[in-house]
Amino acid sequence: MMRAATRLLLAASLTGAAACAAIATSTPGVHEGLDRPVRMEARRVPLGIGGATLAPGVRYAGGLILRGSMLHGLSDLKVEGERAWGVSDFGQLVRFTLRLDDRGHLASAGSATVRPLTGPDGAVIALKSLVDSEGLAILSDGRVLISFEGDHRIWSYGAGATAAPSSVARPDADFPDNEGMEGLAAAPDGGWLVLGEGGGAWVCHATCAPRGAAPVMPADGFRFTGADVDPAGGWFVVERYYSPPVDMRVRVRRLSADGVLSDPVIQLRPPASIDNFEGIAAVATTTGTRLYLLSDDNANALQKTLLLAFDVD
Repeated sequence: MMRAATRLLLAASLTGAAACAAIATSTPGVHEGLDRPVRMEARRVPLGIGGATLAPGVRYAGGLILRGSMLHGLSDLKVEGERAWGVSDFGQLVRFTLRLDDRGHLASAGSATVRPLTGPDGAVIALKSLVDSEGLAILSDGRVLISFEGDHRIWSYGAGATAAPSSVARPDADFPDNEGMEGLAAAPDGGWLVLGEGGGAWVCHATCAPRGAAPVMPADGFRFTGADVDPAGGWFVVERYYSPPVDMRVRVRRLSADGVLSDPVIQLRPPASIDNFEGIAAVATTTGTRLYLLSDDNANALQKTLLLAFDVD
C-alpha cells in the first residue's frame, strides 16, 4: 500500500495504455455465505511500445484493466486453476475467474465475488487500522493465510478460507506502520515465506527463521511487494520503485531457497502498461511458468487495476 500523500503524484505521472479489444462485463451469479457477486469489467491492454525489458525466454501473454466498484486497493494475488484470489487494503477477499483465448493468452475475467474479512469472533473487521490486508498465501494443505499491516499479524482462515481466523507465526521484527509483511507465499514442508516491504525474508512454521546469512534486501530503492512459489524451486518476488513525481517501475526476480536474488526476469517502466504492482501469482504450465502481476489502484480514479500475464520458459 502507498502513502496517501503520494497517490496523486503517482497517478498524474502514469501513462495510460490504449485498449485493444472490447470491454467484457461478467454477470453476477448466486453465491452462499458472505461472498457477494460483484460486477467486473475486463478490458484488454497491450504491454506497450517501449518500457518493458523481458529476460530471454519470457513473453507477454496478455493483459487486462479490471474495473468494478468493489475492486479497488487489491494488494496480492494467487491463482488456483482458472480461479484467482486477491485481498484488498479494505479488508476484502476477492475471487474471480480468468479466461484465456485459443492461444492460452489472458483474454478476460469475470464471475467476481467479494467477501469481507472477519475476525476470530466471526464479526466483520471494521477498523481500518486492523483491516489493511497486504499478503495472501495458499498453502499445500489448502489453508489460506493473510498478512495485515498496521496491526502486523498473519491469520489463517483455514482450508479454502472457510474457517474463523487464527494467528500463525510471523517474523519477530519491528515493521513500520505502512511497511509491513507485503510478500506472503507458500514454502516447503507446509511453511510460508514472508517478505518485509523494506527488506527481510523469513520462512515460518511454528516459528520464523531468516533466509540467507544476511538480510534479503531489494536494491536501488525498490521495495518488496509480493511473492509466490516458483514451480522450479524458490520463489518469484515483485519489487516496486516509486520516486515522485514521475518515476514508477516494477521488476520481478527469483529468490532462491537460501535467500539469493537473481537478475530481473521482468522489468517495466513507462511508457509500458504500469501502475502500482503489488500482487503476483505463479502457475506451472507445460512449457514453464505463467506469471500474473496485479496492481493496487489505491482507490484513486486516476490509477488502474492492471492484471498482466507473462510466460517464462
